[in-house]
Amino acid sequence: MTTMRPLAEMPRATRHAIRGVLTDIDDTLTTHGRLTAEAYSALEQLSAAGKIVVPITGRPAGWCDHIARMWPVDAVVGENGAFSMRYDRAANKLVTRFVADAATRRAHRARIAAIGDAILAAVPGTALASDLAIDFREDVPELPRAAVDRVVALMEAAGMTAKISSIHVNGWFGNYDKLTTTRRLFADVHGLDLDADRAHFVFVGDSPNDAPMFAHFPNAVGVANVRAFADRIPTLPAYVTEHEGGEGFAELARFLLDG
Repeated sequence: MTTMRPLAEMPRATRHAIRGVLTDIDDTLTTHGRLTAEAYSALEQLSAAGKIVVPITGRPAGWCDHIARMWPVDAVVGENGAFSMRYDRAANKLVTRFVADAATRRAHRARIAAIGDAILAAVPGTALASDLAIDFREDVPELPRAAVDRVVALMEAAGMTAKISSIHVNGWFGNYDKLTTTRRLFADVHGLDLDADRAHFVFVGDSPNDAPMFAHFPNAVGVANVRAFADRIPTLPAYVTEHEGGEGFAELARFLLDG
């Protein structure tokens, strides 16, 4: 397991070479479930400075439609990589690209509904958040880790991919994650190879479902609350902020923009 270094130790040359910021939302941009003015302003400042800004989240399509249209971002990746959305302002059109075709998505929804009902019955205290996102601490009293692990086990036993965020366990059918869809988005929209150019982008997150991004980007950053999940993230981010949540995101933005 890597050791996270304070953000201030990122070399000056590395900081100046950063072209964009990819960010988780829950407990990374948000603080105790709220998007603060400070964090939103940090998004605006990064965008105004010419950085490519893309939220990468487990949240569903309804959330991402709003984010793509209304936030100062270039695009958004939703449901842990199930799709990407961007708003083409020249054409006044929302552009959505799903990993799976419509027929496959319909078939998966039917299977997911049945699995969700089974998990709610098997793990008391959980609630269904969206698609198959099982809430263990957002709108329900926080559950112990054993209960969270039980949800993961039930999803995996049903043949699903299961990932833990800071508030939900997300489950899906398909060979994708936050990284695979982000790679495709950047190739299609920006003509960039995120393997070759990965040192020029920062990913910032806080939880186990961010692990593929932490492992891929050598200058990945964790907001301070990432430490709560350090034992569940096989490759920790290279750097960590002093502050948690949205305050930590704003700290990162200031660091990147301050000369």
